[in-house]
Amino acid sequence: MPKYIFPQKNFCLQAYLIVRIPLFNFFMRSAWLFLLHLFSSVFLVFVKCQSAITLPTPGQPANQGNVGGFEIIGSSLVSAQQIFLGTPNTVYFIDKVENNPTRIDGHPAWASAWTLGTNAQRPMDAITNTFCAGGNVLGNGTWVNVGGNQAVTFGGQPAASQEGGGPYDDPDGRQSILLLLPCDDGNCEWALSPDQTDQRWYPTVETLPDGSVIIIGGCRNGGYVNDASQDVPTYEFFPPRGAPILSTILQNTLPVNIFPLTWLLPSGKLLIQSNWATSLLDYETSEETPLDNIPDAVRVYPASAGTIMLPLTPANNYTATILFCGGSNVQSNQWTSPQFIIPTFPASSSCVKLTPDVSGTYVQEEALPNARSMANLIALPDGTILCLNGAGLGTAGYGTQSWAIGNSYSDDPVLQPAFYNPNAAQGDRWSTEGLQSSTVPRMYHSSVTLLPDGSVLVSGSNPNPDYTVGPNVKYPTEYRTEIFYPLYYNERRPQPQGIVSQLSYGGPSFDISLNSDDLLGDVQNVKAAKVVIIRTGFSTHAMNMGQRYVELAASYTAYQVNNTATLHVSQLPPNPAIIAPGPAYVFVVVNGVPSIGVQVMLGSGQLGQQPTLPAVELPASSIVEAPSTNSSSSQLKSSAVHSSHLTVRECFTLASILFLVLLFK
Repeated sequence: MPKYIFPQKNFCLQAYLIVRIPLFNFFMRSAWLFLLHLFSSVFLVFVKCQSAITLPTPGQPANQGNVGGFEIIGSSLVSAQQIFLGTPNTVYFIDKVENNPTRIDGHPAWASAWTLGTNAQRPMDAITNTFCAGGNVLGNGTWVNVGGNQAVTFGGQPAASQEGGGPYDDPDGRQSILLLLPCDDGNCEWALSPDQTDQRWYPTVETLPDGSVIIIGGCRNGGYVNDASQDVPTYEFFPPRGAPILSTILQNTLPVNIFPLTWLLPSGKLLIQSNWATSLLDYETSEETPLDNIPDAVRVYPASAGTIMLPLTPANNYTATILFCGGSNVQSNQWTSPQFIIPTFPASSSCVKLTPDVSGTYVQEEALPNARSMANLIALPDGTILCLNGAGLGTAGYGTQSWAIGNSYSDDPVLQPAFYNPNAAQGDRWSTEGLQSSTVPRMYHSSVTLLPDGSVLVSGSNPNPDYTVGPNVKYPTEYRTEIFYPLYYNERRPQPQGIVSQLSYGGPSFDISLNSDDLLGDVQNVKAAKVVIIRTGFSTHAMNMGQRYVELAASYTAYQVNNTATLHVSQLPPNPAIIAPGPAYVFVVVNGVPSIGVQVMLGSGQLGQQPTLPAVELPASSIVEAPSTNSSSSQLKSSAVHSSHLTVRECFTLASILFLVLLFK
C-alpha cells in the first residue's frame, strides 16, 4: 500500500512536470534573467490552460422534493455516526463497531457507501474501530478518519484481543489513520496508513493551508467526559511533523475538552473553544493567546452546541465570524456529580458570535427558536444556515444508569428545523416559517451533510452501546435516512456555463454565462447573482469538521436585448487560510436559487505550500442594451474556449510551442 494516496493530477500540471526537467537542464547553462522570463511565461500558460478546463453545464434536480420538509429515502447499512460527501454521487457512512445486521468479510459492517439518485449501497471494511473518530479531507482529495476506540465485543465491552478477531474483528483504532480516495465505481476501499497518532478517542481534525491536517485533543479510554488519567491535551499533524505538542487550553479545560471546537481562520491561526475557554493557536510557533470565555453555555461535546463559520464574502472582506447556538449551561464540577440527572437538564437556546481575527469578545445573537443540544448547523448555497436535529433535554452520551432513557442521556427530540439568515435584521434572523417537522428523532450519533442538488441528507441517531432495536426501545439504533428539501428546491435552477474544474489562489479571472432562463427572463436579476464555494465537511457529533462557505468576487456584463449575462469571476482570494485546498462544490446562485453544485479542486491538488498569484481586477459591472460587434465576437471566442476540455496533449503542445519559441528566438 502506498504511504499516501494521491488523486490523478490535473492534466495541465502533468504537462508542467514533463516540461520541468528540460527547463532545469537549460537553466544550468543559461542566463538567469532569460530563464526567469521563460519559466514565468510557461507557468502563465499552465495557469491559463488550467483555467480553460471547464465542467459540464449543471442541469436540474432529477425529482421534485417535499419543499420545507423531509422524505425518508431508505435505510442505511450502518448507522450514520460519521458521514461525508465523497463525490457528487456518493456519501460515505461510518459507524461505531456494533452488531449491525449487514456483514462484510465475516464480521458486522461499520462502514458503507450510499449512491445518490439510485440509493444503492455497498458495505465497506473500516479496518479498525472508528468509534468517535474525527475526520476531514486533505488538499489532494484524500479523506482521513483519525483515531477511534479500542477493540470491543458485544455491548461495547473491551475485547480480549486488541489485534482483531472475535465476534467483531475490530482492531484498536485509537492510533489509526484511515485513508480513502472516493470513487463512484465501487472499487475504492479504506486503507490503513503506516503512520500513527497518539491514542485519540474524540479528536478534532482541521485542514490547514498546505492541505495537511492538524489533529487536536481526545482521550485514551473514553467515558462520558474526560479526566486527567486519560487526557491527551496535545495536537499533532498528518502527514507527521514530529512529536505531539502540549496545548494550554486543553490542559486547563477538563473535564469537557474532547472534540474541541476548532476553525482555521483567515489570519492563519486556529480558533479553539473548549469547555468555557477560548484561545487562538499559532500552530507554527505553538503560541496560544487566550480570548474571553464563552457566555451562557458550554458548547463543546457532550453539551454539543451547533457551531459554524458564517459565510466569508467580499462584502465582509473575508472576515471570519463563528456562530455558537445551543449547548448546556453546566459548570465544570457538575459533569461528574451523582446529582446531575442528565436527561432532565434543559438545553440552552443561547446564540453567541465571535470574530476572533478582530476581537476576542463574544457578541450576543438572536436566540434559537427551540433550545437544543446536538444541533447541526449546515451552510446552504443561498447563504442561510439550516439548523436541525438535537434534543431539548440532556446532552450527548449514553449509559446504564436508572435515570437514562433506555441508554440515552437526552430526551425530548427537537424535530422542527429552522433557518438562520445572517443578513436579516436583528429579531428576524431565525425563522421556522414554511418548515415541517421530521418524524425521526435525531440525537446522539446522528449526522448531516449538504448534497450537490442543494438538499440535505440526514441520518443516524444511536444512543446505545450496541445494535439496539425493538418496539419497546424509545431511541433505537437508527438507520432511516432522510432528505430535507430547502425552500428553493423545486425552483427552476440556473444552468451556468463556464465553471472551471480547478481554482487557484489568485490569478486570472474566468467567465460564467447565464442565459435568459437562468435570469428568469429579467436581466436585472443578474444583480442578485453570486458564485459560492462550499466545503461540506466531515459530519460527526453535531460538527461538520472543515465545513466552509466562501463567495467569490464577481462583476457582470448583462444585455437587455436578450436578458443574458456574463459573470466575471475572480479566482479564490490569494490566501489558502480563507478556504483550505482540496475538493469543494461551486454553486451559482440567482435570486436565492442555487444551481446544482459541481465538484472542483481548490488549489494545486497536492499537499504542500499552495502557489498564490495576485488577484486580477475585475471589469466594472454594467447592463447594456446589446453587445457590440467586437464584444459579441469576443463572447463567441470565450464560449468556444470554455465549452472545450483541453487534453493533456493540448496542454503539453501549448507549453512546448512556447518553450521552443522562447528558446530559439
